[in-house]
Amino acid sequence: MNNDDLFVCIDHVGLAVPDLDEAIKFHTEVLGWRVLHRETNVEQGVEEAMLGTGTQGSQNAQIQLLAPLNEESTIAKFIAKNGQGMQQLCYRVDDLDKVSATLRERGVRLLFPEPKTGTGGSRINFAHPKDVGGVLLEIVEPAPADH
Repeated sequence: MNNDDLFVCIDHVGLAVPDLDEAIKFHTEVLGWRVLHRETNVEQGVEEAMLGTGTQGSQNAQIQLLAPLNEESTIAKFIAKNGQGMQQLCYRVDDLDKVSATLRERGVRLLFPEPKTGTGGSRINFAHPKDVGGVLLEIVEPAPADH
């Protein structure tokens, strides 16, 4: 695997928001995005919506709105410390396991030993911000089309 094989494209930018409905209203009515997918991820403590201009999983980058389900969630802690705003940048990959192995070989710490389930059944992991220039970097392998 060479450097050109790691990432397909920018998948989305994650924005931490205190109120998902309010954020959806702003992003759709004022900015012109449309909701492509909405779900609750109890394991990660968030309610989320994926917004975009194409279809979910298309090559167009998307915006992910993330609202906390409770005060103990990572997003709630992020908002308490930083206020609402950009929480993470996400790169799309074809093979999360291969990319994870390559990143680890190159000294990048991943937050989870094994991938977690993300939006719409995707497989995800995160690179530690201290290892990738200060930004929380999510890595996503989209769910198969028949998911």
